[in-house]
Amino acid sequence: MPRSGWVKWLKPDPYALVLLGVVVTASILPCRGDVAIGFEWLTKGAIFLLFFMHGAKLSREAILGGIGAWRLHGLVLTSTFVLFPLLGLAVSCLPDMLISPSVKMGFLFLTILPSTVQSSIAFTSMARGNVAAAVCTASLSNMLGVFITPLLAGLLMRSELQSGGGDMLGVMRSIMLTLLAPFIIGHLSRPLIGRWIDRNKAILSKLDRGAILLVVYTAFSAAVVEGIWQRVSALDIATILLVSAVVLTVVLLVTRRTAHLMGLSKENEITLVMCGSKKSLASGVPMAAAMFAPAQVGVIILPLMIFHQLQLIVCAIIARNYGERD
Repeated sequence: MPRSGWVKWLKPDPYALVLLGVVVTASILPCRGDVAIGFEWLTKGAIFLLFFMHGAKLSREAILGGIGAWRLHGLVLTSTFVLFPLLGLAVSCLPDMLISPSVKMGFLFLTILPSTVQSSIAFTSMARGNVAAAVCTASLSNMLGVFITPLLAGLLMRSELQSGGGDMLGVMRSIMLTLLAPFIIGHLSRPLIGRWIDRNKAILSKLDRGAILLVVYTAFSAAVVEGIWQRVSALDIATILLVSAVVLTVVLLVTRRTAHLMGLSKENEITLVMCGSKKSLASGVPMAAAMFAPAQVGVIILPLMIFHQLQLIVCAIIARNYGERD
């Protein structure tokens, strides 16, 4: 690839810069007291709206268009909910002198999240992969993630969950009311609002991102008040970046090698690599807010925010290389 192409894809994602700005703002001007309570209620409303829109945007026609590639979907889901969590467990077993317990906790949460939807489909299209299958498998991952992520959290992160001191029933109740209920209501509303949703995707995308920014600000405000920057050092940030790079590299290599061993076509290989290597910031941030105590959320989502930026840069480069093939 020409040097100019590398420079183009190594530029930070503008949204990642905005996220960084929100973290800095929360670090300097965190909301406190009654203002913090108000922001918590706004956050709950934003999460409800976010998952309502996720459900409303889920097109059954798009899912049915690529549902025949069942073997591909199984491989993507295995990467998302088996390979990634195993790597998260491996990271959590590292000595505390190499990686702090709070960072290990954040990585474990990162690895049990569903795949992204928009970037997985966009990169699959850029790489000239099986876009219909990507739409289906990315949507399926997010839909199943509402159930699988809290179940995995209950198994792997029980001591950190906020509901009832790690009570699995309390966590599932919180997830169902906060995330699953608005998702189902939104999807059932699609026959009524689907056309309006499809016509206003750009506006709704900004609404999604705005909701995530609100959740991040509220989470980091609570974390700053509880002293997050006394617990997370510059060395921790460097460690997160290094471990993120290692985890992403392993997943990319395993998914590509698996595609070759399974004899997948190049188009399906691309879909497996692009969809099986992502973790969703859009789902992860509100899930963390629903599952963990407010003071924990900032630490929990820090590895996710760094991994999100890294996966965008690396997968954009890979997608471009795929797309330039003969």
